[in-house]
Amino acid sequence: MAKGRVLVIDDEKLVRWSLQQKLIHEGYDVETAPSGEEGLNLIKEDVFDLVLLDIRLPGMDGVQTLGEIMQLGRDVGVIMLTAETAISRAVECVRLGAFNYLCKPFDFEEVRVAIEKAREELKLRREVTRMRSQQRRRFGFQNLVGESAPMKAVRDLIFKIAASGAGNVLVEGENGTGKELAARAIHFGSPRADQPFLDINCSAVPENLFESELFGHERGAFTDAKMTKKGLFEMADGGTLLLDEIADMKPPTQAKLLRVLENHQFRRVGGTRDITVDVRIIASTNRNLPEMVASGEFRQDLFYRLKVISVTMPPLRDRASDIPVLAEHFLAGYTGELKKPVKKLAPQTMEALQKYAWPGNVRELRNVIERIVLLEADAEILPRHLPVEISLGVKTAGKYAVELPAGGVELSHVERELVWQAMERVGGNQTKAAELLGIERDALRRRLTKYGIAETGSPSGTKA
Repeated sequence: MAKGRVLVIDDEKLVRWSLQQKLIHEGYDVETAPSGEEGLNLIKEDVFDLVLLDIRLPGMDGVQTLGEIMQLGRDVGVIMLTAETAISRAVECVRLGAFNYLCKPFDFEEVRVAIEKAREELKLRREVTRMRSQQRRRFGFQNLVGESAPMKAVRDLIFKIAASGAGNVLVEGENGTGKELAARAIHFGSPRADQPFLDINCSAVPENLFESELFGHERGAFTDAKMTKKGLFEMADGGTLLLDEIADMKPPTQAKLLRVLENHQFRRVGGTRDITVDVRIIASTNRNLPEMVASGEFRQDLFYRLKVISVTMPPLRDRASDIPVLAEHFLAGYTGELKKPVKKLAPQTMEALQKYAWPGNVRELRNVIERIVLLEADAEILPRHLPVEISLGVKTAGKYAVELPAGGVELSHVERELVWQAMERVGGNQTKAAELLGIERDALRRRLTKYGIAETGSPSGTKA
């Protein structure tokens, strides 16, 4: 198998022949052309990995030919060949998109090394392109699943925000509604998609480290600052920074963030020079920011700076018609990702899913489907495969705490689920699990054995 396909464009027949023979010996598939026009025709008709392109050509010269190659948008690397008297033109070619240049006369070792370096750069470039394409598919608008009126409105708004030049966006909504997915869809659907997307959870970083995380620090700025470090704003330059759980940011940091939002400048901790960045800020929260502003917990000026455009992600209970399509979406995704046999949801199961209130929103539904795909071998997903609170239809008010489904339920399944949940909640501690269930420890052990929970380790069979 050839290492790759190389096209040599040079008007000197001896140069073309010599490079062709030596590159074939190195394991490459090689074509040649005596002019820029003929070379372009070959590139349009065939696929090449690399082009060795002479600057001085009859008719269309190498610089013009390079420009035409770049306009074709082909994934091909170009190495210029030039006489020492034309080095300035070769440097200009590198600026225009060529990988490198070689001065004539050259020995073949120089050519071989230049080609190897170009191959590595091409490989890296293709991997970056593949990853970006994968991210666009994974986090694009198509993953904002749902055809309910609330979801259509949100998706349309996010599409408009992504295409706009809006710098600051506030995404609000309950836990599990898809705020991060919305933020990523805004980024990967925008002209910034090829630039970094970075995020930070404002509730997870200690206050004394927060400023350094956002803005970076200079060497010696504090005791542990052994070297200069870039912060998230600097690393996200040109791209997007998601400030997750913005409501948990402390007032001193809020003031510093406000300055960046106002003039796009900041200083590293311990620094003396201003650094200018172009970053789209997306802030997300599940809390009521206007109430926090009224109570003095959150700066009013920062709130209005962040809320240039706002998106509110609807809870799943307000878009119940989307539950079937979401369930099928997650089912198809996890069976493929986990390489499990294709499964289908029984009508009674879908009915149970739609009756449930979903306090954990889309994230809870996704987790339920993932667990079923992982643990259940049956081809059809029945109500007994669901967590007991879903299969029995937990009610918030009414005559019964739980509602018996019209189609009935296996009592042993209910008992098994409750034992399993108790063990999960206490980390496998049998004494505590027995207390939660209101039974003796020996009675719990009998049920663990009966349902195979202790033996399978699902959950852990750790003893107290």
